[in-house]
Amino acid sequence: MLKQQLNLKLSQKLSPQQIQLMKLIQLPTQAFEQRLKQEMEENPALEGGKEEKEEYEDEFSTDDYQDDDPGNESIEAEIDVDEYLSDDEIPSYRLQANNYSADDEDKHVPYASGTSFTQFLKTQLSTLRLSDDEKEIAEFLVGSVDESGYIRRSTQDIVDDLAFTQNVYTDEAKVEKVLKYVHELDPAGVGARSLQECLLIQLNRKEPTKQVSLAADIIEKSFDQFSKKHYQKLLSKHDISEDELREAIDVIEHLNPKPGGAYAGNTRMVEHVIPDFTIKIVDGELELSLNGRNAPEMHVSKDYSEMLKGYKASKEKSKAQKDAVMFIKQKLDAAKWFIEAIKQRQTTLFVTMSAIMNYQKEYFLSGDERNLKPMILKDIADEIDMDVSTVSRVANSKYVDTPYGTKLIKDFFSESMKNDQGEDVSTREIKKILEITIDEENKRRPLTDEKLAKMLKEKGYPIARRTVAKYREQLDIPVARLRKEI
Repeated sequence: MLKQQLNLKLSQKLSPQQIQLMKLIQLPTQAFEQRLKQEMEENPALEGGKEEKEEYEDEFSTDDYQDDDPGNESIEAEIDVDEYLSDDEIPSYRLQANNYSADDEDKHVPYASGTSFTQFLKTQLSTLRLSDDEKEIAEFLVGSVDESGYIRRSTQDIVDDLAFTQNVYTDEAKVEKVLKYVHELDPAGVGARSLQECLLIQLNRKEPTKQVSLAADIIEKSFDQFSKKHYQKLLSKHDISEDELREAIDVIEHLNPKPGGAYAGNTRMVEHVIPDFTIKIVDGELELSLNGRNAPEMHVSKDYSEMLKGYKASKEKSKAQKDAVMFIKQKLDAAKWFIEAIKQRQTTLFVTMSAIMNYQKEYFLSGDERNLKPMILKDIADEIDMDVSTVSRVANSKYVDTPYGTKLIKDFFSESMKNDQGEDVSTREIKKILEITIDEENKRRPLTDEKLAKMLKEKGYPIARRTVAKYREQLDIPVARLRKEI
């Protein structure tokens, strides 16, 4: 039985330049510089510096050899996205320029230099008098220390791993003994298996004053009550005054809960933020500028253009010459495409940020987050007549230097809510008011989420208790009980 079907397929086609542009727009300044360097290394027809006004198209035409190879027409043709990103019969210069997904993040992040944290600890072990067995166990323990400075494994697990991976057969008592040696290393608190043990190690190293002794007693015997801020129970259990408790708490608050983070040579990744834009207030008006590193001077190589002139002047045009010229033409086209994509990137970035700046003019003039207007990606996309995805690429990865510090652009976007007047207000505005309200509360009797919701309603922001809880958590503010002070 024959069956007739009609299938409609919508295929979106993007030119190589459009694909280049999508990828370039999402890159922040530092990643863009790396991308620029990569392109110049891969394409010798692309050079930095001011361009000499000399267009190679006027000096040379490919008409006299295109008939020999119909495939040459594909240089100028638009290319299907799927076909373009496959590896089949695609010139290498296109693959080199476009073999990354438009949503990939740049992974080239600088590392902090210096000795690793583990090596720093192992070096200290050499100053201790340890037997060979103890040294092996100590080195294994040091290797188990995480970036915060903790050993987050049980003693039995460590005993088992020593046997299976190091052929070191020992017991829990021996491991516990060696662990005490590790606890003598710097920074103080390293090698602890819990926050309680970490704080006790640090307190035991301090001069045993009355306040330090009380602090150690509280951490050792009443850690649960302390962590939950049950101050009345602490006063009763340790038979102390409020002033004595306050002094002990002050000692504890000056300890380091993450001793590993105190070591500057810890080789964890460190990302250096470079603002992509700068906003200044000049004579009461906002002034926007694009980081100059985003606007490099690029031009097409003169040497490559001269090669084409040489081919034009040649009377005999062999197949080898035509192949060489085709390669040169491809490199020149790729260079021109890239230069044009950079220019469009600059324009897109500036136009997008300018629209955001004007939309949030009140905030940028005052620095008060309560002046942030509700703004979603579509608001800016409609303003500049661009796609929402383009605005998203700019907002999600770019920073702007303002008179109030360097800000991630996406932080200026927020949904809206209605106040009691029926007006749209930014959720960022409500969060700021919530933060101020909590800052001004009596810390001896902090406000519950229910009381905060009631106070916000009185200020004209009728939001539910669960919404208050959600915003409080987003602001990294603990619940009322944990904000209590004595």
